[in-house]
Amino acid sequence: MTSVLLFLLVLVVILGIIGGLLALIYNRLVKAKNAFQASFAQIDVQLKRRYDLIPNLVESSRAYLAHESQTLDAVIKARNVAAQARQSASGDPSQAGALKRLSEADSSLSGILSQLMVVVESYPNLKADSTISELMNELTKTEDQISLARSSYNYLVMEYNQAREVFPSVLFAGLFGFLPANLWVLTDPTQAEPVRFTLTPPANP
Repeated sequence: MTSVLLFLLVLVVILGIIGGLLALIYNRLVKAKNAFQASFAQIDVQLKRRYDLIPNLVESSRAYLAHESQTLDAVIKARNVAAQARQSASGDPSQAGALKRLSEADSSLSGILSQLMVVVESYPNLKADSTISELMNELTKTEDQISLARSSYNYLVMEYNQAREVFPSVLFAGLFGFLPANLWVLTDPTQAEPVRFTLTPPANP
């Protein structure tokens, strides 16, 4: 009888240790996942602001860029594609394809915006418009915030992936539903630097 009680006691202790270990693993993964998802929320806020500012810039520029309607329409089209991708990714950035589609759409938008900036530089009257200048300044600030938030997100994703890949977490992460998270990969290397919306003041006559 004593040996049976001893066996049961040892079994309870072992199960308690295993249960405590699993709880620690689970809580650590939850904390790491919450951290990178909260970080993505900061990107999401700045992207929404960016996508809200772009139509205002385009519409304010139309009066000066009557012969550049194709460029302006391309900006709006790329903006709408990126905005739709943002909505898909904001629900769960850990979705395998959602973040990739957002990164590609946002990269495409940045490329078209850079083309627009080249066009804008050739119109002195547009460069002197205070409304357009203010919008561009706001977009520049937003671009900087997106770049910082993206770097923070990628760092926290790496921390999360590392937390789920080390032993003994790797044995249970999949069972708990903690799948690998995706980095925000820039599809265009030039996007590593934020788009700069700067206007050279027109020369004095």
